[in-house]
Amino acid sequence: MPRPAIHLFKPRLLLVAAFGLLLAGCDIPGLGPDPRIAQREAEAQAIGAACRHAQRSLEDCYTLNPKAPKAAIFAGWKDMDQYMRDNKIEGIPPQLSKSIPPANGEAGGNTEAPPAADAASKS
Repeated sequence: MPRPAIHLFKPRLLLVAAFGLLLAGCDIPGLGPDPRIAQREAEAQAIGAACRHAQRSLEDCYTLNPKAPKAAIFAGWKDMDQYMRDNKIEGIPPQLSKSIPPANGEAGGNTEAPPAADAASKS
């Protein structure tokens, strides 16, 4: 009965172990964090900084940007606040009206007559 060739497995095992150690120190593309998450956080921080510069409160900023992460908005607002205090920069008052857009998705530019007025005009 022939004996198994154990001496052939040792070099392969060492080769696999060495290859594994080499890959452990590499950054393999596609396995890291999603870059869209970092972009979303950066945009939310920019929104917060813009709100602070426009003298908007955090609550207004949260209401105007419901999809942006609140923690990132706050971080941007706080960073801009510190920057403005350090450099003695005055904020710019917001140019938009104080009214908040309707939450039901209507743009407010509805030029059609309401259905009740339509029915009354036909009779």
